[in-house]
Amino acid sequence: MCLPGRTKRAILAPVFKEFTMQVSKPIQTEIASVNGVALHGAGEAPGAEELRQRTCSELLRQAAIAEGLLHAGDIAWTDGVLSEQASDAIEMLLERKLVVAEPSEEACRRHYAAQLASYSSGERVRLRHILFAVTPGVDVVALRNRAETTLLDVRCHDGKNAELVFAKAASTLSNCPSGADGGELGWLRSADCAPEFAKEIFGQTEVGVLPRLVHTRFGLHVVEVLTREAGVPQPFEAVHGAVAMALRQHEYVTALRQYLDLLAEPGSC
Repeated sequence: MCLPGRTKRAILAPVFKEFTMQVSKPIQTEIASVNGVALHGAGEAPGAEELRQRTCSELLRQAAIAEGLLHAGDIAWTDGVLSEQASDAIEMLLERKLVVAEPSEEACRRHYAAQLASYSSGERVRLRHILFAVTPGVDVVALRNRAETTLLDVRCHDGKNAELVFAKAASTLSNCPSGADGGELGWLRSADCAPEFAKEIFGQTEVGVLPRLVHTRFGLHVVEVLTREAGVPQPFEAVHGAVAMALRQHEYVTALRQYLDLLAEPGSC
């Protein structure tokens, strides 16, 4: 079964991020390239994440040409932006190469039982955060180092002192307006948050400062969950479709990683 195009595009980015961490190092030269195709201009120095994204996009573009889905004269722009024809061809390529099996009801019920909190309604979380925003031109490595240092610092305190340390760090370091209130965001439901943020916070049991940075489209977050209110589990029958979609997405991601691994092998494109 094929996933909707919008769903596929939504899950490509994190797969690219994980996969290209493995393939970017071998192509790191003055001008990084894939099979002789430059990934950036001579005067450009894209960040690691941007370079990883371009690596996978170029591998897929070349594979689409090899499959006859894209004209060989398609131009690989060094700014990393694919042509509309290339984007469409990659979509067709993935539909042709990636086969996602329909999950069985038994598999769906196992997943539902293991992830019951994720299929509950009405869950609320009260939290605060410190945002290290990723903006154009920012040194992402330095930003991550500051975020990780802050995370370590706020986790090394307890009791009343911990509250003060977090609030002070938020007021002085956070790029979110909530910093003026010690990073407080109040009570939130999943629908109130960016999907990637909600995925890390809701359907969990952790309370306190999370032991990891939360990555979102806005940047890096140090997050403290202050209080949780559990939701009410929905019947399996009511969420069967969502459960099946979650399993299909997981299978799609696995198939895509394997396909990218294959494309990265010498002489495959």
